Amino acid sequence: MNSSADKIKDIRVTREMLTVTLADGRVIAVPLSLYPTLQHAKPAERKNCKPLGAGYGIEWPKLDYHLSVEGLLNGWPEAASLQQNEVQGVS
Repeated sequence: MNSSADKIKDIRVTREMLTVTLADGRVIAVPLSLYPTLQHAKPAERKNCKPLGAGYGIEWPKLDYHLSVEGLLNGWPEAASLQQNEVQGVS
């Protein structure tokens, strides 16, 4: 179950890292290599993101891509089915 401490306060995306600051001050920093969709996106697409729902996820509207705080905290990489679609150029 998500607590208010797990809500997103800030999101930063660079060419190599996704950094999320949570309401309680924790910082999650993960390499974009875990998320090929983001890694291969254009810089403007990567930066165009916002908290999703009640702040427990992130949405990249132009990419139709979503990540959850739970997944970030658990180190879950992008699903293989999404990676396969990226390789084949299917969206």
